Amino acid sequence: MWFHNLQIYRIPAPWAISAEQLEAFLAKRVFAPCSSLEMQTQGWTSPRDSGQLVHIVDRQMLIALRTEKKLLPASVINQVTKDRAAEIESEQGFAPGRKQLKDLKEQVTDELLPRAFSQLRTTHVWIDPVNGWLIVDVSSPSRAEDALKLLLASVDKLEASGLRTVHSPLTSMTDWLVADEAPSGFTVDQDTELRANGEGKATVRYIRHTLEVDDTRRHIAAGKQCTRLAMTWNDRISFVLTEGLAIKRIAPLDVIKEESDPTNRNDSERFDGDFLLMTGELNKMLNDLVFALGGEPAV
Repeated sequence: MWFHNLQIYRIPAPWAISAEQLEAFLAKRVFAPCSSLEMQTQGWTSPRDSGQLVHIVDRQMLIALRTEKKLLPASVINQVTKDRAAEIESEQGFAPGRKQLKDLKEQVTDELLPRAFSQLRTTHVWIDPVNGWLIVDVSSPSRAEDALKLLLASVDKLEASGLRTVHSPLTSMTDWLVADEAPSGFTVDQDTELRANGEGKATVRYIRHTLEVDDTRRHIAAGKQCTRLAMTWNDRISFVLTEGLAIKRIAPLDVIKEESDPTNRNDSERFDGDFLLMTGELNKMLNDLVFALGGEPAV
């Protein structure tokens, strides 16, 4: 299994919480489906359908957040409320007041909720207690924050913070394009986004397009900065780095796929082997990327 996106946090290393302790913490907030009157529920679930809330391979931990959300559009609630209000006005001879409309809207919501469709979503979190990484596999920072908030509420005295580097990705990516030189161990690929800081935030995007040095330098000289940059690390992993220090569109390349040989392995062994390979490669890639961004600031 491979993560597709990385929202990156730091935890103290070595991490003092064992897999058994983490299991006990998460067990207090296990996922339960929505009741008939709930719009959304969240909780921890088994990442491998084994009943265990923490899957561990060579000290690397994998946990999973399950979210159920009722799909009940506000437009539907408002339309039904409007129709009911018209009926009430016809019966009583005058339009419902503000409080009556508020109560009516709540009543309509309660009536419609049991019939609403549900959307289930699972968010995986990788915890590296050896090197101090806490990685959430989502593209949205807000969804990563949801997972982190529940983890902070579940685990006593958990310390976690967003990854910070001495040089910002925005400045570094722009500098790499101006110099036409990627940092050691990396190459620049064909996708990038350049955006101006002005009110209009004029944006230029290159998609599967060779970056011409003169073109990118001209845009940068005009005041644009690089906000997204596709890169490859050591011919092993391709990804897109964002200005917010998130990593998206991760793809292991052929050299890694060849090392993940599924021959004569069952599903469990294949999963564990791929997870161990992924965590090992991503740990090295993250270390190189942090170094390329000037390292982490001293505390």
